[in-house]
Amino acid sequence: MPSPSTPACACPPALLEDVPLVIRLEREVASEFREQQRLRLEEKIRAVDASLAGHVPCCAICHRPMKNRGRKRSSFFSRFGKITMHPTKYICAPCKIGVRPLIDALGVEMGRISGSLARLLAVLGTVMPYQLAAHVAFLFFGIEVSAMAVWRAVQRLGEACDQYQEAQAAYHTGAHAEIGEPDAAPQVVVAGVDGCALGMQVRTTRRHRKTADEVLPPLPPVEDGHFREVKTGVLLLPSHRTEPSPGRRALVRRVLVTCLGNADRIFDHLWTKLILLGWLGSQTIVVIVGDGAEWIWNRAALFANRCEILDFWHAMEKAWEFARLRHGEGSKTAARWVSRIADDLRKGSVEAVIARLYTLKARSPEEQDKLDGLIKYYTDNACRMRYDEYIRLGYGIGSGAVESAHKQVVQARLRQAGMRWSEAGARRLLALRVLLLNNDWSTLDRLSMKSFAA
Repeated sequence: MPSPSTPACACPPALLEDVPLVIRLEREVASEFREQQRLRLEEKIRAVDASLAGHVPCCAICHRPMKNRGRKRSSFFSRFGKITMHPTKYICAPCKIGVRPLIDALGVEMGRISGSLARLLAVLGTVMPYQLAAHVAFLFFGIEVSAMAVWRAVQRLGEACDQYQEAQAAYHTGAHAEIGEPDAAPQVVVAGVDGCALGMQVRTTRRHRKTADEVLPPLPPVEDGHFREVKTGVLLLPSHRTEPSPGRRALVRRVLVTCLGNADRIFDHLWTKLILLGWLGSQTIVVIVGDGAEWIWNRAALFANRCEILDFWHAMEKAWEFARLRHGEGSKTAARWVSRIADDLRKGSVEAVIARLYTLKARSPEEQDKLDGLIKYYTDNACRMRYDEYIRLGYGIGSGAVESAHKQVVQARLRQAGMRWSEAGARRLLALRVLLLNNDWSTLDRLSMKSFAA
């Protein structure tokens, strides 16, 4: 029954009797010109084929001219539909290799979705689940594709993107001391680094239906050992921070890097991105903001000129843990105690805070353990808690940028309800999401789709 507060309605809501005329006209034009676009694309491909006539390729191994073995009907799927062509095939019998110059020139894959359509499907699969992406592809482009077709586009392009990013990192980190001096390197770059857990599949191989109507049983629950950590890094310049309204802060620009479960690789990717951006000069100070994890500080030594900052909010959370135990959840006394610590830390009085903690008397062994842990945490990170100086220099004292990056890179797509990932699948999708969020999607236009093991 409707709620008593719901106003009465005399008649049910009604839809328009027909789709608006402008929508019908738009759909008619799209349908009318789609076939013309397909035919025009085939015509242009035939022109490319004609331009290749008379150019006999040489074998890449023995360098001898290859033999013409005639033409064979082939096709691929484009944004305008199925494209049919008859490429010439050349073979080198001694070396047992063959080439089809037309296909190589076009950069397509026979029998597969290729070109811009593959990139469009990949971007949909990068931002939403594959089944939904297939539905949206029909709404956007009027093309019916399966969720598996979207998945394949993501896997093949994701593999290409991941290999390219790893090759870049391997090249630039192979000779750290040999980097050139950028023309206008910034004085300060802020780098935030953190990790979050991702549920992984409990099977090492994909499950396949033996018949079309077979229903696969549910996967077993994810246990503690079936989680991997995704490490994410954020690079920004202090000038990229803005305050559009009092108390509300935003970033004009940030650059993201990510990797699956490898602390060394995330710093290699940070180094590489700094080189590519021209943000790392001999005098550049790299400000590294972290939550106190040893893996961050151990690898921060990669940067000779650095400033390490313990995230202020993680420092306060440690204080809250002790305060809740000592004074109880929701206690005003706990709030006042933590507020005083926050004020002192912002003033740079970390030594005074530590000295005051030493004067506290624990009331239980559990409370003593928590107090000892808080003192050790502040003592070990005291050199990273000069918050008054960091604020004055404009470095910032929080890791909000990287926390936000986790939500956009990982949680928004890879941590939805029930999702579990293979290592390869997560790695490929992470590479594409970083490319998209860095506004560098056009890079995929210059990468060839890679084969992968399903």
